[in-house]
Amino acid sequence: MNKGEWGKIRAFFDMKTEEGFILKGFKLINGTNGMFVGFPSQKGQDDQYYDTIYADKELKEQVNQAAMKYYGGDIMTDGYDQSGGFNQTPPANDAPPADDAAFDDDIPF
Repeated sequence: MNKGEWGKIRAFFDMKTEEGFILKGFKLINGTNGMFVGFPSQKGQDDQYYDTIYADKELKEQVNQAAMKYYGGDIMTDGYDQSGGFNQTPPANDAPPADDAAFDDDIPF
């Protein structure tokens, strides 16, 4: 990941899949609704930009989580907002804290 400030872009990065494919040209963008990952794109003959890598919503969220974690920012878990970016508001966590004593006998020492 190459961190810096280029307008709204905060980082450029590539990703390597478990199969060994290297996907190049991702961008971490600071949008009006928070940080999100811009997938690689290419300019068409009509001067519009088109994604060159497609992913479903779940995979895009996983890529965003990984990028934010590596970048050092807050991990976002709410999913997309209406503008196509990600909402940085974490969901309410009503679950009680985990009981660490329940796992004491799992420790091998």
